[in-house]
Amino acid sequence: MGTVLDYLKEYGDYTLEEKPFSEVDSLILSQFSYLKFDGMAPGPKDGRAAVSLEELMEHEKYDSMYADERYRKDNTALFLGMYRSRRFRDTRIYNYVNQIDLDNEMQFSAVTILLPNGICYVAFRGTDETIVGWKEDLNLAFSGPVPGQRMSVEYLECAAGTIEGDFYMGGHSKGGNLAVYAAMNCAKEVRDRILMIYDHDGPGFRPEVRKQGDYEGIAGRIRKTVPRSSLVGMLLYSDGEYEVVESKTIGLAQHNPYTWLVRDDTFQIVNEIHSGRKFMDEALNQWILSLSQEEMHIFVDTFYQVVLASETDNLIDFTANWAKSLHKIGTALKEIDPQTGKAIIQIMRALFEIVSSNVKERFRSRSEADREKFEAGILQLEQNFKK
Repeated sequence: MGTVLDYLKEYGDYTLEEKPFSEVDSLILSQFSYLKFDGMAPGPKDGRAAVSLEELMEHEKYDSMYADERYRKDNTALFLGMYRSRRFRDTRIYNYVNQIDLDNEMQFSAVTILLPNGICYVAFRGTDETIVGWKEDLNLAFSGPVPGQRMSVEYLECAAGTIEGDFYMGGHSKGGNLAVYAAMNCAKEVRDRILMIYDHDGPGFRPEVRKQGDYEGIAGRIRKTVPRSSLVGMLLYSDGEYEVVESKTIGLAQHNPYTWLVRDDTFQIVNEIHSGRKFMDEALNQWILSLSQEEMHIFVDTFYQVVLASETDNLIDFTANWAKSLHKIGTALKEIDPQTGKAIIQIMRALFEIVSSNVKERFRSRSEADREKFEAGILQLEQNFKK
């Protein structure tokens, strides 16, 4: 039993004709979309040919593909594993988009992946390391579509015009949400060409958002996978089928796709999400849906402003300099009401657990000591609200 990296080593010599495309392959491509192809891959209107993995390998900006420190080591292994395999070696990419819009609170990235067998996979990137990316995740709790969701529809319809025949699509985390949203809101002629939509631990939708699109028309083609301790993937997801994948770690760190376990050539499936985690997910969804639009806006905007008080624009620096961040956040929290402050502290705790577990190289030598000090800092903030 191993991970997607082990899968690449063991089954990389099988072509897609010899071993058909699977959910594990989809997770690989979803994680592949986290790589930074800026200045390397053509955009939708560039008029340039798709670039191969070999061209990426030899590009002068090769190292910049791994700029996301959360996954640098694993992403490097993933790319090299794909490059060295018969299964993915002749893969080409194009239609690359990467936009971060602070004013509209949008972080959006997608890429079209042409597989060696001629089938395309439209991959939507999940939440990156930027704070604005996480703000957009929280905005998903609003009734109306967020800018990234609207752009996902535009991107899909544009990309479909460059694809011959039917195609796959998907993503991890927010990328899974964008894939489903785009599929249920795109033009019917595009929707009819979608073979499968892979949603890897992506959040769901408020009921009114689902009703606005043709969700029922694509429901049978959605393949949703979540880890045993899923938080993100069960957010606003109350019905529909999903498979639960075993992970080599515990807690919210299971959101990291490199922790998902693969047995032979498929995911290691378990019966259900941990009962305690499922109870907490249901409680969180109930709480979100109980808030009015005004209350939700206040909560999300307050959370965003409090995190910005740490004077960083990405979660890597936020966790790496946690002591400085918490001190400034503590000052900002004094200006808000206790109930909102306590909720924000709990979200901060979850964010720290997810991010610090992913940035293994930066936390390896002092992870336990850092965690203990962080917990002490969080407890101090909580005590401030009890005074």
